[in-house]
Amino acid sequence: MPYITMECGKLTTEQKENLISRLTETASEATGIPPEFFMITIKELPDTNMGFGGKTVEKTKREYLKK
Repeated sequence: MPYITMECGKLTTEQKENLISRLTETASEATGIPPEFFMITIKELPDTNMGFGGKTVEKTKREYLKK
């Protein structure tokens, strides 16, 4: 049974449903494995627990919104 996990920031229920649907559809098409065999999990991380470019995502978002 294929297992796909996605780690990201906070998502709405609608975004999660869309992501699960699209990941399943794309992976099924790419592998030829029926969609019902895919398991998808989404791990939400706080913006203070992720960073890039030496800054937390929280700080990057604040700076972006000031523009």
